[in-house]
Amino acid sequence: MKEGARQAAFAARKLAHARDEGAVSAALTQALAAYPDQPLSGYWPIRTEPDPRPAMSAHHGPLCLPVVVGPGQALAFRRWHPGAAMEPGAFGAPIPQDKTEITPQILIVPLLAFDARGFRLGYGGGFYDRTLQALRAAGPVVAIGFAYGAQEVNEVPTEPTDQPLDFIVTEDGLRAF
Repeated sequence: MKEGARQAAFAARKLAHARDEGAVSAALTQALAAYPDQPLSGYWPIRTEPDPRPAMSAHHGPLCLPVVVGPGQALAFRRWHPGAAMEPGAFGAPIPQDKTEITPQILIVPLLAFDARGFRLGYGGGFYDRTLQALRAAGPVVAIGFAYGAQEVNEVPTEPTDQPLDFIVTEDGLRAF
């Protein structure tokens, strides 16, 4: 069920990505202004994911990017800054060469689709679900999905281990769940 949903979501995101003129990035920058100085994790965009790096660059707190440690494990987060030296990482996304780890309080989360309940459809590895579960057990954390409005679906297929988002940012702005 999730695989068919992923294929449809990839197609919807590809079309929205081709039409984007920077509105989604501007909306993310505005949303992140509510979290000054807090450690922020973004991601290095792959395929047709919206690019969070311009909004991350405007953030005044510590920045980091996720690192896949291994199958079935939560993500680690390495310190990042614009212009940081990068090396190849899992799934074609570069990761910082700086191995300094940071624990984020705010996470910008990539996705293929989302629904009005705050659930997201990812790529199927469960990395963000495990990561959010662990971070939330340790203290307050905010998960912000970053997507195009065209990626919203009626209902994302879920499993008991799926972690909901707190917010979604699209070109239309911030939406709370």
